[in-house]
Amino acid sequence: MRFSVTFLFLENVLFFCAATLFLIVVDRAWNNLKPFEIPKPLPGWFKIWFGTIQIIGGILPLIALLLWGVWWHYPLVAMILLPYLLQLGLQIASEYVTHYRWRSTAWVMVPYLYLPFRFWQLYEGLTWLDDRPELIWIRYLLIANLVAWIGNYLLDLAQLPRLFRWPSLEEETPPS
Repeated sequence: MRFSVTFLFLENVLFFCAATLFLIVVDRAWNNLKPFEIPKPLPGWFKIWFGTIQIIGGILPLIALLLWGVWWHYPLVAMILLPYLLQLGLQIASEYVTHYRWRSTAWVMVPYLYLPFRFWQLYEGLTWLDDRPELIWIRYLLIANLVAWIGNYLLDLAQLPRLFRWPSLEEETPPS
């Protein structure tokens, strides 16, 4: 277990350093772009999706960590969920810094860096569970998170034209 914990720690530190370095480079490369503003108004479905992803991706893993990892003493659950929650927190911090502190267009890149790593974390966690029947709910939680975050990633991709305010064909073609 010691090698796994050390490897897991290094994996997460290296990812965070690489992602942060990438965001710094992108911010410098895109420094001539005007500051990024989130398009408003937000669509009505956004609040529902944002609330759902907060519950599935944040609150439920935190509860599972407290119950299985702390209360019921399954260190494997803590080994899976602690780095996951830490990287989720670092993603939120990166989004805050790039958007509100730097006022940078690089903000849009943050989920495209962190979400694929989150997919890896969840997949890796699933492989570590080895069909342990007492952790079946953790397996279900990881699968639900994987599905939710992949959906979130696809939604992020679908929102790129709106985020960058790309004109639609109807806006470009003059009425006949």
